[in-house]
Amino acid sequence: MAKRGRKTRSKAGYTISAVAEMYDLHPQTLRLYERERLLAPSRSQGNTRLYTDEDLQQLAVILKLTRELGVNLAGVEIILNMRAQMAEMEKEMRAFIGYVRSEFAARATPESGAPNALVRVGRPYLSRVARNRAS
Repeated sequence: MAKRGRKTRSKAGYTISAVAEMYDLHPQTLRLYERERLLAPSRSQGNTRLYTDEDLQQLAVILKLTRELGVNLAGVEIILNMRAQMAEMEKEMRAFIGYVRSEFAARATPESGAPNALVRVGRPYLSRVARNRAS
């Protein structure tokens, strides 16, 4: 039975000791990242942490921010949250663009001169303006 609030996945993953060795970290650092909710490794039946490739990609971002850019953990959390929000917004925008394209394609017909245009434009009204010849 899975513990509440923890991810359980059937995919195989890396143990905490293997990840710590790969990234030259102490296992306590990985536990800290988990406590701070920067990483969320899945758990095995025996409650062992298992890091997937996605977790390792997230860890690489965390380490770049902390090691190379000097960002503290509070800043890392903000940056990761913003990245997630941007990814969600990008997904929504792509869906919206796809919807607009499909609606446009469904309404536009080449032989009709676009009577089903998304925005209807009436006939232009033109009038002549008399010029004063005295100037």
